[in-house]
Amino acid sequence: MNRVYNFSAGPSMLPLSVLEKAQKELVCYGESGMSVMEMSHRSKMYEEIIFKAEADLRQLMNIPENYKVLFLQGGASMQFAQVPLNLLSAYQTGKADYINSGNFANLAMKEAKRYGDIKEVASSKAQGYSQIPDWDEKKFRADADYFYICMNNTIYGTRFTKLPQTGNVPLVADISSCILSQEYDITKFGIAFAGAQKNVGPAGVTIVIIRDDLLGHALDITPTMLNYQVMAEKDSMYNTPPTYGIYMAGLTFEYLLSQGGVKAMEQRNIEKARILYDFLDESKLFHNPVRKCDRSLMNATFVTGDADKDAAFVKAATAAGFVNLKGHRSVGGMRASIYNAMPEEGIVKLVAFMKQFEADNK
Repeated sequence: MNRVYNFSAGPSMLPLSVLEKAQKELVCYGESGMSVMEMSHRSKMYEEIIFKAEADLRQLMNIPENYKVLFLQGGASMQFAQVPLNLLSAYQTGKADYINSGNFANLAMKEAKRYGDIKEVASSKAQGYSQIPDWDEKKFRADADYFYICMNNTIYGTRFTKLPQTGNVPLVADISSCILSQEYDITKFGIAFAGAQKNVGPAGVTIVIIRDDLLGHALDITPTMLNYQVMAEKDSMYNTPPTYGIYMAGLTFEYLLSQGGVKAMEQRNIEKARILYDFLDESKLFHNPVRKCDRSLMNATFVTGDADKDAAFVKAATAAGFVNLKGHRSVGGMRASIYNAMPEEGIVKLVAFMKQFEADNK
């Protein structure tokens, strides 16, 4: 069976060479006589796997030594609670500021309100989240324990192209759908976290990159399993981690290094997005609703303005091998998630298909 072009927002497409290597090693990893899935996380062989994955990620993202890299569970959504539980006493104020740029930022803010004084300092909800909110830094609280953003909004196809200036307040960022897609200066963040299932590997692993000085401030009510310091002290292995998912993430890191690293991927992603957005800007049928300066490199949303025509397009595209283009249930329309693993060829062929669909549906 031929592989399709998978535009799913997550779990999403993985590099074929990564899947093929995992397939080759599925039954027997190296000379171990067993699968990684059967391997004790306390074994020397598995320690080599997880520590190499961390070292490769550090190289890819230029992560300094004063940051810990954690491989956790619970998805990025678990971080909506884990962040406030660990940081809302960092400066003993119990305050945090949030920019509400989409569904996941909004959910994170709601969850945080269970634990402290949470302020929404900017929102684009009134604009249907079709842009990154404009913010006024005078509204930021200098005594907040942290400041929270979602860097790339998967559902709406928007991204931050500049960071809010938060002074001494640690900036926390959900980078789930943009991790490893473009270069970021990790020292601008106190914490950056990501669910693996978009640009890294299969669902089940959550990557947390946290500055050392933010460890050790957990609220008393914080469960042991959600305490960053506990996990950091045990190298992410306080309990059994998602061993196979970490192994798959490690294979992806190796692949990215072989491709020239994040800088090379960023250039590819810029070009892929340009091809698609250029067509959308010229099209008389399809329209991208996002403010141009805020367009995501990873998730391009588009509509025809007619729900029936949208549905017809998704059905026809699926039959042609372009799958998972249906937009999120909360907004409808279409969405092409074009993560690192999506080749430029997939975008070129999708655009050609869209042009033909437009010609047939004048």
